[in-house]
Amino acid sequence: MEAFDTYQTPLSSRYASKEMAHLFSPANRFHTWRKLWLNLALAEKELGLPITDEAIEQMKANLHLDPQQFEIAAVEEKKRRHDVMAHVHTFGQVAPAAAGIIHLGATSCYVTDNADLIFIREALTLLLAKLAVVIDRFASFAQQYRDLPTLGFTHFQPAQLTTVGKRATLWIQDLLWDLRNIKRARDDLGFRGVKGTTGTQASFLALFDGNHDKVEELDARVTELSGFGYAYPVSSQTYSRKIDVDVLAPLASFGATAHKLATDLRLLANLKEVEEPFESTQIGSSAMAYKRNPMRSERICSLARHLMTIQQNALGTASVQWFERTLDDSANRRITLPEAFLTADIVLTTLQNVSEGLVVYPKVIARRISQELPFMATENIIMAIVKSGGDRQEAHEKIRVLSHEAAHQVKHLGLENDLIERVRADAYFDPIKGQLDALLDPKSFVGRAPEQVDKFLANWVRPALADKELQVALGTAGKAELNV
Repeated sequence: MEAFDTYQTPLSSRYASKEMAHLFSPANRFHTWRKLWLNLALAEKELGLPITDEAIEQMKANLHLDPQQFEIAAVEEKKRRHDVMAHVHTFGQVAPAAAGIIHLGATSCYVTDNADLIFIREALTLLLAKLAVVIDRFASFAQQYRDLPTLGFTHFQPAQLTTVGKRATLWIQDLLWDLRNIKRARDDLGFRGVKGTTGTQASFLALFDGNHDKVEELDARVTELSGFGYAYPVSSQTYSRKIDVDVLAPLASFGATAHKLATDLRLLANLKEVEEPFESTQIGSSAMAYKRNPMRSERICSLARHLMTIQQNALGTASVQWFERTLDDSANRRITLPEAFLTADIVLTTLQNVSEGLVVYPKVIARRISQELPFMATENIIMAIVKSGGDRQEAHEKIRVLSHEAAHQVKHLGLENDLIERVRADAYFDPIKGQLDALLDPKSFVGRAPEQVDKFLANWVRPALADKELQVALGTAGKAELNV
């Protein structure tokens, strides 16, 4: 019952994947700190500092915290008001041979900042895998409905026809740009390394008796042991908070993509043309039993709005870091970074779930086309009359009058659009009445939409997903299940 007596963020307790929730968990955070302390000790020992094999082995044997160590750390932090030093002392209790060399020469940001960079890189990798799956699922949808005509909308007013598949390519193109941006942010990410209290490496220079080469070797070796290709060449006490801005920018941009996509699906659900999955036991409304609310798409929009705003925190924090560091970044980043990645993770899982269960209603789509197509076909009818020897201006006037009459039926009387019936009944159009069915075929109004889908999938989507890393993700991905 204790878990129900205190607030828990719904990001982790209700929505997020186990992988992302674990990544930002206290257990993983402090485990990572211990690995960083081990890497520092290993590198210092390699470069000649007097660190014993026993110290190294005890550190290696105690990289994971048990419940008792968490309790000890909590007591230490309350006493010392310093989380890093609390964990230095806790680690030293289970690795006593290393107690005197844990954190040697380092500042708190050695573990806190480097750990954050590790988490960010792993989180971006998780998001890339999920995003690839979402793109793949929508690509299959686009291929399936590549040539199904549907009414286009500009200003949410009826416009020229497109296809269901072509509309989906607009969503996919935005997602491809998100894939590029997130991968770029991940691949550009560096390591803070060992820089000391204000970034001058003075403490390490003292440890190595003024040997600058060994200090540089230490920085490079710890970076290598921690799995990074390079360390940022200069830093203050922290890595530049501009890195957080650069990392959260593509997540915010993805939030905009997801919101637009889910909004389109919500509008299509209202039109009853396309619906998200709706389970047999799902309840749409506690009062209106007949309702099929697009709750998944609504959740995507809700969380995407939050995701888009989180970058503002990073911008604010980066802009107010005084000189070599101020601590007003700390509490904010403890919230901002995990929330950004948990939110993006949830949006992707929900998008995948939606993409795997979209339901299309071709007859509803055809009915809406039939209501608007007669007006759109009028120019084709005029051209056909001219080709059969008629006068263009005379045909235009005939169509204008009949169109206004049909519009009156629709707008004022609530009846169906009967323009084509009026054309068929008018002897003036006798020369082309045999062509009317062909002139009104919806597929003749979609232009190159089907071919555009084919080219886009072949030339852009498949090459993007051919990346080996993404192929592994696609090969191991199952269906996305939502907790609630």
